[in-house]
Amino acid sequence: MTVSSLFSLQGKTALVTGGSRGIGLMIARGFVEAGVKTYISSRDARACAEAEAELNKTGTCIALPHDLGRTDEVKALAADVAAREQKLDILINNAGAAWAEPIDQYSEKGWDKLMAVNLKAVFLLTQALLPLLRKAATADDLARVVNIGSIDGILQPHIETYAYSASKAAVHHLTRNLAKHLAKDDINVNAIAPGPFETKMLAPVLAAGRAQMEASVPRGRIGRDDDMIGAAIFYCSRASAYVTGTVLPVDGGIAAAAYTQMEFSL
Repeated sequence: MTVSSLFSLQGKTALVTGGSRGIGLMIARGFVEAGVKTYISSRDARACAEAEAELNKTGTCIALPHDLGRTDEVKALAADVAAREQKLDILINNAGAAWAEPIDQYSEKGWDKLMAVNLKAVFLLTQALLPLLRKAATADDLARVVNIGSIDGILQPHIETYAYSASKAAVHHLTRNLAKHLAKDDINVNAIAPGPFETKMLAPVLAAGRAQMEASVPRGRIGRDDDMIGAAIFYCSRASAYVTGTVLPVDGGIAAAAYTQMEFSL
């Protein structure tokens, strides 16, 4: 086996939820350029179509718009993929939402929305696509599930995003649980916990204080597309065949620095 083959995804088939923008689009672009037949989904049909047109310039991308905040739409997305594919090599559970309000006003509507999109949909979509993932999986060429969490699920965020941080911490734990039970099926399950990246979700924060945000990152900058693409390709290639149930912070060192400061203060 050559080193380059360890990281090859050529000929694979993937689904990236939330793939029309932000981190999902970064990963989808990396996959398409790596020779992966890539399905993307989000609730915004127009954004999906635009991303599909862009990515088809360099490879194969198919848009399947669905609102994963609704259980019937989660099932419909799984059915759409099953109608087109006999197997699925890679599932990237990236679709997510954010909600911030002071604790005294934090609404049940916001809480329920985030738990539905950020957590429940991750489990239900993985569950619904297990038949296709199992068909793709072999002992020498595993199927992969990668859940996109957040460093807000590791550290306590400064912004009052109670449901967001709780849902992402739950995604991290769900990842470990799924990894344990799906290992026997030759399916590896891991999570990426992004720090600050150029996304629509983070845009208001960056607009208000980009320099301050960059200064808080030990690497001194916001995450770039290739930072996320590299992590996703590692988790979905033979290079990580013996890695499952992990949560990888892709955050420029924020989480590590926070723990170091905690130990020093103790």
